[in-house]
Amino acid sequence: MTKSFKIELPKIPPDLKRANFQDIYYEEDPYLANSIITDTAIDNEELDKLVLSKVTFKNVRFINASFSRIDMTDVLFENCDLSNARFSEGIIHRVTFKDCKLIGLNLTEASLGNVSFENCIVNMSDFADARLKQVIFDNSSLQSVNYYECKFNKVKFNRCDIDGADFTQTKLKGIDISTCTFDRINVDIGNLEGCVVSPEQAIGFAALLGLKVKS
Repeated sequence: MTKSFKIELPKIPPDLKRANFQDIYYEEDPYLANSIITDTAIDNEELDKLVLSKVTFKNVRFINASFSRIDMTDVLFENCDLSNARFSEGIIHRVTFKDCKLIGLNLTEASLGNVSFENCIVNMSDFADARLKQVIFDNSSLQSVNYYECKFNKVKFNRCDIDGADFTQTKLKGIDISTCTFDRINVDIGNLEGCVVSPEQAIGFAALLGLKVKS
C-alpha cells in the first residue's frame, strides 16, 4: 500500500499588484514578485535564471518561451498555455498548474517540490532526469510524456491518461497508477517492484513477463 500525502499549496497573498511581464526587463536581474499577470501573450521570450515569487498567471500564453534555470516559488498558473515552453534545470517549488495546456513543456533536469498539475494537458512533455518530490498529477492527460531516469519521491498519478508514457530507468516503487488509463507504457520490469496497479493492469504487466493468466 502507498501512503497518502499532502502537498504544500502556493502561498500567495490576496493583494497582488497587477503587472506586465515586460516589467522584469527593467530589473538588473530578471525578477518578479507579489504580482498578477492576466490575459496576455509572452510567446518566444527568452530569459535565463528568471526568478518568480508569489505570482499568479491567468489566461496567459507562453508558447515557445525559454526560461532555462528558472526559480519559481509560490506561483499559480491558471488557464495558461505553456506549449513548448522550456523550464529545463529549473527549481519549481509550491507551484500549481490548473486547467493549463502544457504540450511539449521541457522540464528536463528540473527539481519539482510540492507541485500539482490539475486538469492539464501535458502530452509529449519532457521530464527526463528531473527530480519530483511531493508532486501530484490529477485528472490530466499525460500521453507520451517522457519520465526517463526521473527520481520520484511521493509522486501521485490520479485518474490520468498515461498512454505512451516512458518510465524507462525510473523506479516506480510506491507509485500508484491504479486509477490511470493506458494501452501501452514503457517501463523496465525491474523497476516495477512496489508499483501499485489495478487487477486489469497487472494482467498486462504479466504478459510482459511472458506469463499467461488463467481466468
